[in-house]
Amino acid sequence: MDTAPILVLGATGSTGRRVTAHLRALGAPVTAASRHSATRFDWNDRRTWEPALRGASRMFLMAPDGIPVHPDLVGLAVDLGVERIVLLSSRAIEAIGDQRLIAAEDTVKKSGAAWTILRIDWFDQNFDEGPFRDAVLAGELALPLGECRQGFVDLDDVGAAAARTLTEDGHTGRTYELTGPQALSFAEVCTVIQDVTGRPMRFHGSDDAYRAAQTSFGRSEESVERDLTAYAALRALGDTEPLDTVPRLTGRRARTFREYVTEAAAGNDWPRP
Repeated sequence: MDTAPILVLGATGSTGRRVTAHLRALGAPVTAASRHSATRFDWNDRRTWEPALRGASRMFLMAPDGIPVHPDLVGLAVDLGVERIVLLSSRAIEAIGDQRLIAAEDTVKKSGAAWTILRIDWFDQNFDEGPFRDAVLAGELALPLGECRQGFVDLDDVGAAAARTLTEDGHTGRTYELTGPQALSFAEVCTVIQDVTGRPMRFHGSDDAYRAAQTSFGRSEESVERDLTAYAALRALGDTEPLDTVPRLTGRRARTFREYVTEAAAGNDWPRP
């Protein structure tokens, strides 16, 4: 194994800390970088870029939602000796017109480094660490996907897959889509949460319900309509087909959504109803 450290950006976040843990479990040297790590990295502060990148031979690359992957950062990484980049992306970005991630993938592919792209579906931890936590606590979720089934994937499986692609040969120039073992609608997901936790959990899958919920949060009509256009494109793709990518990359089965909920319910993120 290469003795130069692997740089993990966003290492204190939901995904990054799991990638870091799996790399360390494999015995790989890791530099964990974030705004709050000993190795500081801030997308909005270019002074932090070079100190974080220097000495790394491989990099796990992701940017927070809404922040572009700047070509200058990727170019600097290659100039400083980063030879392999694993980028966290998302599925269906062409269909929904996610120009931020389309550009990120293009930047990495043209960087001159060996690259691997991980495209993930909705991740389980959205419900206890991410944007749907408040919906769980409120007992109500509105999302305009109707009964369309998605391939919810657990972030621990994503972390394990990323660690393998960063440390093993044979992944250069590959784009992997990561899903869980089942495709579930959001209505079915809410039923699982209700069954396991005893929390009432209602789902509203129409455009009108989503529009009303987002407007109540103070979002502009223009931004909500953009969302609805993207969700309509996602619905048009139909149900996600579960893939075996996680077990092929990691050598273990992918965790089910019910297993995730059972573990999350045992923690403190969802106070008892």
